[in-house]
Amino acid sequence: MSEPLRVVHVVRQYAPSIGGLEDAVANLCRHLAAQPGIDVRLVTLDRLFSAPEATLPARETIDGIPVTRIPWRGSKRYPLAPSVLGAVKGADLVHVHAVDFFFDFMAWARPLHRLPLVASTHGGFFHTEFAATAKKVYFQTVSRASAAGYAAICASSENDAATFRRIAPRQTVALENGVNIEKWADAGSKTPTRTMIFIGRWSGNKRVPALIDLTAALQSENPEWRLIVAGVPDAETVESLENHARQRGVAERVEVRLKPDDAELRALVGRSGYIASASSYEGFGLTIVEGMSAGLLPIVSPLAPFTKLVDALGEGTVIDVADPRASAARVEAAFQRQSADFAEKRRAAIALAGRYAWPGVAARFREIYDRVVPR
Repeated sequence: MSEPLRVVHVVRQYAPSIGGLEDAVANLCRHLAAQPGIDVRLVTLDRLFSAPEATLPARETIDGIPVTRIPWRGSKRYPLAPSVLGAVKGADLVHVHAVDFFFDFMAWARPLHRLPLVASTHGGFFHTEFAATAKKVYFQTVSRASAAGYAAICASSENDAATFRRIAPRQTVALENGVNIEKWADAGSKTPTRTMIFIGRWSGNKRVPALIDLTAALQSENPEWRLIVAGVPDAETVESLENHARQRGVAERVEVRLKPDDAELRALVGRSGYIASASSYEGFGLTIVEGMSAGLLPIVSPLAPFTKLVDALGEGTVIDVADPRASAARVEAAFQRQSADFAEKRRAAIALAGRYAWPGVAARFREIYDRVVPR
């Protein structure tokens, strides 16, 4: 019997951190580990960006995946952690997640580690307008040079694929993230309800206050409209979101839930009919697909990953954050239309989400590994 393929995943943040990147990497690792002939472990940083004063255990096993944590210094935008070289020893292949220090360093250090490299883009670093010009210059120079060190760059969305083909046309392949469709499977409200839920990090690009503005505008359409905001602080906090809701006169219609656990989150999803996002940037739109797996219908900003899902579903509402009143009219009109055959609409959402199930996605990653690793 041949030796198993030893794959080390490298990602800047992991459990107990909560977020789309962490969730995607955890699910990929778990489904890869379930396949025969592969050994999976993970390397990440030893402090969370959200709580940098606490050092996490250097070694831990999480959901059956061995996790090694290494020290870092510098900014959370570009955390420096050169000890990653020692942590990946013994691997046959290293899979780097996101475009950050690890993406650059592992490429430039190839003469030292001599390992095949695969990367997943997870949206790159264009999530916000911060230092937009500098980012573009960096991408066209440093990122271009780093990309040359990778055997494959797995673009997490068609948007990412178009972006990365400009600097690495030979290596780039579109391979969208999978979705844990079991987590909230069929958990959404079984009857029409005017409740939206946003789930995720409250970062600037997510524009959560815009959803509060939409909720305020919806009160003139129908006062039953509610918004649940569930997730972890970033640019916004519980206090800032609740203050914004009070200023818009919808403090009683907006519910902010900090770091809900799995059971609590499933219960919140069960009270909802819609999964909402006003995000200004998304690489894929993971949470929207997760919401659809629960039977929730999308209310989203006009980003390509979102409109792709709306078009595929043939249902959903695209909003304009600059015009909450017009958006509110569209949302209420959609609710009235969808209520007529709500059960069929939610079944269609669940079926579409099923196309993104992790087992098939993990199998496609395994095909890439087998192609780039000489055995």
